[in-house]
Amino acid sequence: MRNFVSDIVICLLLLLSVSLVFGVSEVIKSLVNNGETFLRSSSYNWIIRLCLNLLSYATVLLPGYLIYKYVRRTKYIQRGGKGCIPRLVHSCFVGHCETGLLDSSYTTTPSNHNQRTFVQEALLLLYCFFGLLVSFLTWGYLQEKIITQEYVDAAGNKDRFQDSQFLVFVNRILAFFMSGLYLIVQRQPQHKAPLYKYAFCSLSNIMSSWCQYEALKFVSFPTQVLAKASKIIPVMIMGKIISHTTYEYYEYVTAILICIGMTLFMLDNSDYRNGGATTVSGTTLLGGYLLLDSFTSTWQNALFVEYGATSVQMMCVVNMFSCLLTAMSLFQQSSFPLILSFMSKYPGFIMDCLLMSICSASGQLYIFYTISKFGPVTFVIMMTLRQGLAILLSCLIYHHRVTAIGILGILLVFGSVFLRIYCNNRLRAIRRRRAAANSIKD
Repeated sequence: MRNFVSDIVICLLLLLSVSLVFGVSEVIKSLVNNGETFLRSSSYNWIIRLCLNLLSYATVLLPGYLIYKYVRRTKYIQRGGKGCIPRLVHSCFVGHCETGLLDSSYTTTPSNHNQRTFVQEALLLLYCFFGLLVSFLTWGYLQEKIITQEYVDAAGNKDRFQDSQFLVFVNRILAFFMSGLYLIVQRQPQHKAPLYKYAFCSLSNIMSSWCQYEALKFVSFPTQVLAKASKIIPVMIMGKIISHTTYEYYEYVTAILICIGMTLFMLDNSDYRNGGATTVSGTTLLGGYLLLDSFTSTWQNALFVEYGATSVQMMCVVNMFSCLLTAMSLFQQSSFPLILSFMSKYPGFIMDCLLMSICSASGQLYIFYTISKFGPVTFVIMMTLRQGLAILLSCLIYHHRVTAIGILGILLVFGSVFLRIYCNNRLRAIRRRRAAANSIKD
């Protein structure tokens, strides 16, 4: 009887918190609609959209937080219980689920590079490189096209798509289905992490993607790509804060060189001479993207270390939360009817979204496959080369102007990234030799 009452309380917490957030959202939406002219004209209108998105995410996150507090305080899980609600609560807040897509009999068999010949190794490396290259270059091209270019209908009318949240949703939903299908087909080790822990990196992931799309309305694609190459700096900051990581001197030196290169490029870039509002908005959104994306990778790494989740399990659960949060945001802001109207008016937009979603999902799978076969260092080198080619391709297609000082900044950033990789490999080799020498002495 006690568990039955607790189940009712959980359902009431869910209904009341969702109703509260929906009510507050409707009030804010009515106020925003009254200031629609400001939203369309102001360079800071992205702040309003960001606030509405965060409020929509609260429709999912607030009930989860309240239920978590209630479950912990009342010792709901320790009392046990049968039915879907106790099982769902256990999976969300405790973990160690043994049903569904998980298989505790799974044993990992790491790949052995020595079993492949040099030719096979080279062909596999080229396959991974071109897979990453095609996926992400096409994705970057479509991303810039959808955000910055105008679509034309049969009557010659032009319009530009503005809803970055929908683009995040489109990218995540196909990745979720592909990873879920892979988990059904391929046996996986037992999943141990409580599901709620994935919500943190999922939230930071969709917010970083939203900032990335919004930033393209204020800065050029080459500027954004170069900012991504500078992600090392916020990653170091997040590593210090979350994992208390210590860094070598060369890592600080290369971080400073990357900062100098970014400064040279951004000060010389003509996109930053279009007004103070554009500069502030673009820089703020890029900074938000870098910090949130750095938190995502750091938090995911912590989950890998603590719970031993596989990459595909991580991809599936994170994208599941991402789909839930973004779909709730689009539904709550009544965006789906407007998006469907835009699709019916501009059919080319449908094809661009579909291709971008396919490239995003295949790119994630290529990331996991490349790291599993060649390790993270080779993957970082490939992605750095891809970023350089992305800048070149964007400049050729969309005619971005980069002067000699801007090119110097680009070279300084990418040179610092490669220097960092080289120093890291040298340091690891020295440590291995020292460890081998010490083992011989013992």
